[in-house]
Amino acid sequence: MSRTLEARSLSRKTALITGAARGLGRACAVRFAEEGADLVLVDVAADLTGVPYPLGSRSQLEHTAQLCRDHGAAVHTVAADVRDPDGVTAIAEQALDRFGSVDVLLNNAGVAAPSGKAVHEITEDEWELMVGIDLTGAWRMMKAVVPAMVAQRSGSVINVASTAGLVGYRHFAGYVAAKHGLIGLSKAAALDYAPFRVRVNALCPGSVRDEPLHEGRMLAEIARSLDVDVDGHEEIFLQSQPMNSLIAPQDIAGAALWLAGDDSRQVTGTTLTVDGGFSAR
Repeated sequence: MSRTLEARSLSRKTALITGAARGLGRACAVRFAEEGADLVLVDVAADLTGVPYPLGSRSQLEHTAQLCRDHGAAVHTVAADVRDPDGVTAIAEQALDRFGSVDVLLNNAGVAAPSGKAVHEITEDEWELMVGIDLTGAWRMMKAVVPAMVAQRSGSVINVASTAGLVGYRHFAGYVAAKHGLIGLSKAAALDYAPFRVRVNALCPGSVRDEPLHEGRMLAEIARSLDVDVDGHEEIFLQSQPMNSLIAPQDIAGAALWLAGDDSRQVTGTTLTVDGGFSAR
């Protein structure tokens, strides 16, 4: 028997999720919808110059929205680039106009490539692209959304970082730098907003399996950047996993749900790592 709306952990809350067209964004959106949240789903919904693989599409974004509506969620979708200040401002305005508040901000938008080269080989454009999306984009979303959380004296910001925010990876300097920066941003912002009961935490996934249900492809693209055999990349990544299994998107969605809800009301400035023990070594 399904639970009543009142019993769901995010009932009467609105969550804004970036990078929602597929992958972890979709997994988190559906999980939040199951728990009673209404949703603002954001994705660039187009390919970007300099990113060497296809990004989420408008149809994938709308598919995520429909999956959430199937659970009773009210959903608003926005196609926008987190590098565009005016576009980000418009996202926040639309969210507040539609729902009246934003209770959860999940900064999930990110790219894993261009990567696969040593630090001195990274071009200016490649560096700016990576940092602009993976770090500055999250800061820009916080700048637009958090003032409303401060005004209502409540809110949860979840910045999706990575184990690359905790350790180094060869030939991934841009990604590693952006994700380390995102964790630092989360800690500093947590202190800024603690007096207003607005919590800010970083969530660090390990190697997440690309499941067809969520149409993810991040792990495969990381494999390409590392010159790892794409057909056998899961088995290769599995060799470095202490728990002998890759992370499922649902594992990350469950962690995000906990950070979003009231059960974590005293948790801020922390880094929650879901990596099967990878970074414990």
